[in-house]
Amino acid sequence: MTTLYGIPNCDTIKRCKKWLDDHHIEYEFHDYKKQQCPEELIITFLTHFDYKDLINTRGTTWRKLPDAVKNSVTEKIAISLMQEQPSMIKRPIIETSKTWLLGYNEQKMTEVFLK
Repeated sequence: MTTLYGIPNCDTIKRCKKWLDDHHIEYEFHDYKKQQCPEELIITFLTHFDYKDLINTRGTTWRKLPDAVKNSVTEKIAISLMQEQPSMIKRPIIETSKTWLLGYNEQKMTEVFLK
């Protein structure tokens, strides 16, 4: 089973859902707003991605943080920030039985799902 992690009002998540639907890929959607993002899930993400890659530094949640916080982020602080504000996590994260994908990339999604 494929799981798509994100927030429903995100344009990138909407594009990803459309791509998956258009290619008849079944998936479950883990909505951070409804289901939260517990520490255990973040730690699972960290087994596949570096914490620096998981943080969406282009998003408003990150940009609103004080510079002192942004400049002192460690993995432990990143876990706490992502748990408190899951909209800070880069989207989408896609979990398949074969691999994990971070970010919307049609070429990688084609390689994983259609080949």
